[in-house]
Amino acid sequence: MKQRAARTARTALLALAVAAATGAATLTPTAHAAQSEDAAQSEHLARSEHGHKATQIALHDLVAKGELPGVAAKAWDGKGSWFGSSGYADTATRRKRSAGDHFRGASITKTFVATVLLQLEAEGRLSLDDTVETWLPGLVRGNGYDGSKITLRRLLNHTSGIANYTADPAFIHNAAGPGFPEHRYDTHTPEELVAIALKYPPQPGPERAPLYSNTNYVIAGMVIEKATGHSYGQEATRRIIRPLKLRGTSFPGTTPEMPNPHPVGYSRLHQEAPDAKIHDATRQNMTWLGAAGDVISTSGDLNRFQRALMRGELLPAAQMKEMLDEVPAGEGIGYGLGVEFAKLSCGVKVVGKSGRTNGSLSAMLGTADGKHQLTFNINGDWLRDGSRYVNVIEAEFCGRIPDPSGNSASPGAPASPPSVTGQLPASLAPRALG
Repeated sequence: MKQRAARTARTALLALAVAAATGAATLTPTAHAAQSEDAAQSEHLARSEHGHKATQIALHDLVAKGELPGVAAKAWDGKGSWFGSSGYADTATRRKRSAGDHFRGASITKTFVATVLLQLEAEGRLSLDDTVETWLPGLVRGNGYDGSKITLRRLLNHTSGIANYTADPAFIHNAAGPGFPEHRYDTHTPEELVAIALKYPPQPGPERAPLYSNTNYVIAGMVIEKATGHSYGQEATRRIIRPLKLRGTSFPGTTPEMPNPHPVGYSRLHQEAPDAKIHDATRQNMTWLGAAGDVISTSGDLNRFQRALMRGELLPAAQMKEMLDEVPAGEGIGYGLGVEFAKLSCGVKVVGKSGRTNGSLSAMLGTADGKHQLTFNINGDWLRDGSRYVNVIEAEFCGRIPDPSGNSASPGAPASPPSVTGQLPASLAPRALG
């Protein structure tokens, strides 16, 4: 039974890694389930007292066996902050990764956007039951779409059925594929991105089968601007970044440069060939993701943000309940509002978000009580074996040391590669771009 439970947990994590999605069944468990989770959390706290040795081993394994340039991680567990790394920020100069590294968080942006919309709801300035048509008349219309039937809530939990514009072959070829070197500085408008998505028909029955779509959050960013008169980046800065003193966090707009210090972002341009050329993708115009994935941050900032969010410092109780209302997406994962969930092999449930963009793979996650956080970033965008990404999470929260085969929870567990556009591997690993 224990092996089967571990295998199930690992499959869910791989789904979270591959989809940057979520993976627990519910955040309001039955009494029996709640007791099991309480016991798991108690064991988890006891394990954390033994330090982060397993996490450091998993980081080294991820780089060495995953043939990645480097990784940096920061954890916080109530006793203070821990930093670990492996590999290099710059493979040419052999400069090491540092605790203060800035990196592109990609779909982690979605947690900021959802938080801003929930704050606006708490202030009575909008309702998540408002429709897209109410706020953005005529934007989502035609080809089977009707914006008057799509609520803001359905945008945030990926049940809108709106197609994912980053799945468009021509677009992704230029934004993140072989066309990237020529198009890396292109500027895209939100309206343009939505129009690309609407060329494709809506997903049928999205309430029963959620579809992860970056288009949802591009539209959410447009709603924030319509409701406030300011961009999503300006509102997130005013409401979250400044109050929490997240000094390393920003939304770059059209600016392609990264603040120092930062690693080189190495990219295979999402080509699967083992000998695919590696490019320096550090400089890029992130308007191709915008509100779906342009945030720049640090591991310390994201841990602080996650901790404040889970402790109720940013949202009233009613809005926190909405954020953590999970829509199952299959494979043991599910979506909240800007967050994803997974239950680990040791029974600990984590909440968070993963992100993937050119030259960067990241994860921000922690326990729902806000007592333990982990953020890590890989300065390369390929992940041939999602299990090694999952191992870092299992190591930090379950104390599991990866075995030589790369598994930490159960031998033979499936591993899937992450997708190019933005979700948590092989359930916890980011599989999509964004």
